[in-house]
Amino acid sequence: MSSFTSSTLPLIDNFVAPKCDEVMKILYQDEHILLINKPSGLLSLSGKNVQNWDSVHYRLVNGQDGVSPAFAEAKLPHRLDLGTSGVMVVALNATAATHLNKQFQAGTIKKRYLTMLEGWVAADSGEINAPIAKDAALFPRVKICSMGKPSCSEYQVLARLSGPNRTLVQFTPHTGRTHQLRIHSLSFGHPILGCDLYHSARSQQLAERLLLHASDLYFTHPHSGEPMHGHIPSPF
Repeated sequence: MSSFTSSTLPLIDNFVAPKCDEVMKILYQDEHILLINKPSGLLSLSGKNVQNWDSVHYRLVNGQDGVSPAFAEAKLPHRLDLGTSGVMVVALNATAATHLNKQFQAGTIKKRYLTMLEGWVAADSGEINAPIAKDAALFPRVKICSMGKPSCSEYQVLARLSGPNRTLVQFTPHTGRTHQLRIHSLSFGHPILGCDLYHSARSQQLAERLLLHASDLYFTHPHSGEPMHGHIPSPF
């Protein structure tokens, strides 16, 4: 008789993403890359479930609403979670994709996020260092685990708000683990408002969407070598 551990269980995902009617905006375009504003509620890549066909990649390759141009060779070296909004870089050819992938792997691309956390964060700034591991038994969630991969998120408090108590925070992740900012926020007692996977009894109910926004992206242009900065103000 064969047996399965949590690490060998097959991943079953029956999630169906709600329809996203918001338009994906192109912020910058040349023959090698795009910078886009991904709306909250849009998948980066189409899912295995056939009902999850709509995505950033699908709209780029096929054209958006029959109006926007199609980019047949578009590739996504950069992805954001379904609920996360904000700036993404898209490669328009294989050479650009390879170059950008190397930058992400080397950790030379700098990302900043804005988020609204439950409660008042006591310290004005700090780091969350908590290793993260995947576990098929918890899918699609991940877990904090001493045997996980090192994970570091730097934070800066921007504002403490009342009614209810909440904190606007800028995150700078120094690693790029799955769900890193979402689980790190929960781990130090201040989950992101609207998060469906890592939440307290109240935090999920305090916002209609995940209040996590990719505001800034710093990278090197894959063709010219020039420094690039994509910025999108927070919608919350």
